Amino acid sequence: MNKHFLHISDYDAEELWDIMYLAKSVKKKFHNREKYPHFQNKSLAMIFAKPSARTRVSFETGFEWMGGHALFLGPNDIGIGKREAIKDISRVFSRYNDIIMARLFDHNHIIELAKHSSIPIVNGLTDYNHPCQIMTDIFTVWEHLENIENIKIVYMGDGNNIVHSWLHLAMRFPLHFVCCCPKDYKPDKETVNKAKAAGISSIEISHNPTEAVKEADVIYTDVWASMGQKEEFEAREKVFKPFQVNKKLMDATGKNTLFMHCLPAEREREVTDEVVEADYSIVFDQAENRLHIQNAIMIKLSETYGK
Repeated sequence: MNKHFLHISDYDAEELWDIMYLAKSVKKKFHNREKYPHFQNKSLAMIFAKPSARTRVSFETGFEWMGGHALFLGPNDIGIGKREAIKDISRVFSRYNDIIMARLFDHNHIIELAKHSSIPIVNGLTDYNHPCQIMTDIFTVWEHLENIENIKIVYMGDGNNIVHSWLHLAMRFPLHFVCCCPKDYKPDKETVNKAKAAGISSIEISHNPTEAVKEADVIYTDVWASMGQKEEFEAREKVFKPFQVNKKLMDATGKNTLFMHCLPAEREREVTDEVVEADYSIVFDQAENRLHIQNAIMIKLSETYGK
């Protein structure tokens, strides 16, 4: 297993399944309030260039439940790539801590952090990808559908970091993945080509929401303007309005379809309140499962690093 968790495609399918089965096990222990001191006397440094309530609470809660101590470092505590060289931060933190989780803007920053680190690095998000989220998502779908082979996942909206991680997953698990987006907001071409070249999944880029969602097992969306894009909000709202997930679009699948959103959701923009609150919405299962998947990833990395 890889020393760091930076991209889903850094792992083979068997290793990804190992993470999911472990997440299932630790989730049961967490629900039963069992003691699980895997990280007793260990510390997790959490570097946040980009704030997130769910990421902080899930990593901090999970690591402390497993007996460790999590340290939060916000944008004002550590100006990554600004006040100090990333390679220096990486080397110093490697001597203080046992794992680093970083939620950053620039993907190159997490690559450099990992390059110079002697301890595991977990990618909590970059502008390029969000691997912990998509491992959470496929785990959640697996819980609900049991069989995930060749299921149809339709992502509706911006071809962003969420899409890139779904494409990385599609290089390892056989899926029918569709990114339905406005023509000027397609995902990274190189990543799309790599996913297609892997020959494992069916990959489509669509610009027609009604056609794209036919026979979908899952419809997934995200905010139209992420942090750092809010100045584009008005322009994006006009372009993305036809891609809103509402009851009419959910009904257009022609089957029982799950709805997913990585949260936070801007209700009545990318998705209606009615859809978020519907019985087929599994967004809060997703939110909870971040904790369990992240725990499993950190456990696996610690076992690999210890070898």
